[in-house]
Amino acid sequence: MPLTQHRTTSRSRLLTAAIAASLAVTAGTLVAAPVAVAGTPAVVAATGAEASIAFPLASEVVSAGETGFLSKSDAGEYRWTRLVDGTTSDLGQEEVLGAASDVVVTRPGINTVRLRDMATGAAPVDIAINFLGGGVHTPIGAVGGTVLTSVAPADGGTLLHLVTHEADGSTGNHAVTGLPADASALTFAAGIPGTALVGYQSAGKSHFAVVDLATRAVTETYANQGPVGYGQSAALSATHVAWVHHKPRSDGYFDDQLIVADRKSGQLTTLNTGGGAVKVGLVDGWVVYGEDETDPFEYRNRPRAVSLTGTSGWTPWIDHVTSVTAAPDGSVLVRGGSTVDGEGEGLYRVRGGASVTRELVAGTGEKTGVSVTSGPDIPAVLDLDKNQGVVPFTIGVSRRNVRVTVMISKAATPLVTEWTSEFRPTEGPTGPGPVTLTWQGNRSAWEGGITPWGDVPNGDYVWQISVAPLDGVGRGVGLSGTTKVVRAPKSHDFSDNGSPDLFAVDSTTGNVSVFEGSYLPLQQGFNWFKGATLSGWGGTYDRFVTPGDFGGMSTAPELITRDKSGGLWMHPGAGGLAFAPPVKIGTGWQIYDKIVGGSDLTGDGRPDVLATDTAGGLWLYPATGNYNAPLGARKQIGTGWGIYNEVTATGNIAGAPAGDLVARDKDGVLWQYLGKGDGTFAPRTKIGTGWNTYARVVGIGDIDRDGRNDLVAFDKSDPTARMYWYGGTGDWQAPFKPRVENYFQNSMTDRDWF
Repeated sequence: MPLTQHRTTSRSRLLTAAIAASLAVTAGTLVAAPVAVAGTPAVVAATGAEASIAFPLASEVVSAGETGFLSKSDAGEYRWTRLVDGTTSDLGQEEVLGAASDVVVTRPGINTVRLRDMATGAAPVDIAINFLGGGVHTPIGAVGGTVLTSVAPADGGTLLHLVTHEADGSTGNHAVTGLPADASALTFAAGIPGTALVGYQSAGKSHFAVVDLATRAVTETYANQGPVGYGQSAALSATHVAWVHHKPRSDGYFDDQLIVADRKSGQLTTLNTGGGAVKVGLVDGWVVYGEDETDPFEYRNRPRAVSLTGTSGWTPWIDHVTSVTAAPDGSVLVRGGSTVDGEGEGLYRVRGGASVTRELVAGTGEKTGVSVTSGPDIPAVLDLDKNQGVVPFTIGVSRRNVRVTVMISKAATPLVTEWTSEFRPTEGPTGPGPVTLTWQGNRSAWEGGITPWGDVPNGDYVWQISVAPLDGVGRGVGLSGTTKVVRAPKSHDFSDNGSPDLFAVDSTTGNVSVFEGSYLPLQQGFNWFKGATLSGWGGTYDRFVTPGDFGGMSTAPELITRDKSGGLWMHPGAGGLAFAPPVKIGTGWQIYDKIVGGSDLTGDGRPDVLATDTAGGLWLYPATGNYNAPLGARKQIGTGWGIYNEVTATGNIAGAPAGDLVARDKDGVLWQYLGKGDGTFAPRTKIGTGWNTYARVVGIGDIDRDGRNDLVAFDKSDPTARMYWYGGTGDWQAPFKPRVENYFQNSMTDRDWF
């Protein structure tokens, strides 16, 4: 396969400058969260300078040679990077077998292994393993130019062979001695120049064997008590062998421990890993290990370095680690990150000796600590009439694997709502980029005694966004600011939260309860939450009408009630489900059996009031917009309306400028009356049958924020408090969608709804 050459340069300084500039203009105040992990002063970095070459983004280190290293991207692409100048060579997606060498061994086909000398750039050498003698060969790994194969002889069993390309062009094929006769399930665990660590199974247990490649012999073996088939992380050096031991417990679970064996004395040291998915490396006199950050659980232990020469305790050596590979010089290359200034994410060379040191070899340009690079761009005025009230809170973060929490509070009251999302590398993009939490204008916490559910009312709010690392690496970041939530007034919205509300009159006591509506546009669901009970209303009134803002106050819609002596009262809305003292606006209204309001029949933009008398006459009371005299002189606009037992003002349901009505006759047929805008109607049209199953039909306004008015209807026979929602279509020929069930947690059989 031809190699593609790339020239790469460091992006660390450029990205650091971009982050600093972005933070300087970010809205809100940066607030430091509690410290999760500090720097690593116990480890001396070989250099504080940024790396001069780049490590590929979204990639892990696979192997390392004297002149370069091999990485593998999340997409499965392998790439060799030269240490001297950062030049890279794409190797495609062929399976890689090599370790600890400039020779990269791949498997381009099932019967072929390919040797590439990345230091010299010589032409690749292919070895056809299907022509090798001794049985069927399956490559399991490679150290330098030596390929280890698991061989299945014709007479049964499993052998380990070493396959090489000799100087004279021939192929070497040699059996390794020293493995048990029943050895099976051979795996390549680790390698350093001249030596390989091979896993195998024998007598139903797992073992490791150290293989001297020059003598083609097993020099030592180690028993592993972990279950057969468990894939351990392992490391090899000239003096020690280390592996993660998956120790079974009596309760059926497992404890992961790190076992380090002295190759000379055979002495074993057991260390607590603090968790699973541990990556391990061996350097001069030290074992270094850490939980794999690509498996992002929170509360993981910090990576540790433990002396193998008698020093007690452990030392932090890096802030996090995702992959480790041995280098030919006895060091290890670690893909990880440091919160120390000038380091960040990238590839580090870690060495032992008197202490553990690290040097940034190749950087990704990403910060290890969490920082906010952009956003959230929350405007000073937040119009929740737009986009159905859905608001994306988007911020740019320096890396994923974070928990983002958004908190919203009223300016002078406690928390209103809070929600959290976690962004993990295993569940989405890695590295820096945007993360988004979506708000639907709802609240989820107690606010001044108001129910913790529903939509937030208009007003001033304080927002706070905290970004915390899930892995505990680095400090969290906090942002805060203020915004003003606004919406246009709605005809049936008495709580000033953009969603229509319902009122229920108890037929026994006459008490009026308010049910606050809440719509979740992303779930396309509507809920009702019982709010206040209006004090002093019980038994006083026998008719209730919700016409909207017909009195011209423009702060909140008004209610109309009729007392038992025929007096008509206006209750000015004060917002927040509160009302100003009632104002008497009429007398003699006992002549009417039905009073409705909420449709603009005259085309002046104000909702009007209609009433039917016992003789079937339909009377229009046009709204004036004058608070002191809100209704004009009545005008008869119809006769014969005595055939209807329910008349509902729906507002505009047909798409024309004027408001409309629906009326149900005694047979349960629903009729539509389209307003013409001059106080009259077009001829009625039949739009439904079977509506006599409902006790009440209410023109609720726009429930689902699609700009079209809807209906709700209450089942008179269902004791489980069932109601139905008929969404508006805007089409006069079929003005409502099929009904959708909506449930109440309160019985409706003894209530009248409006």
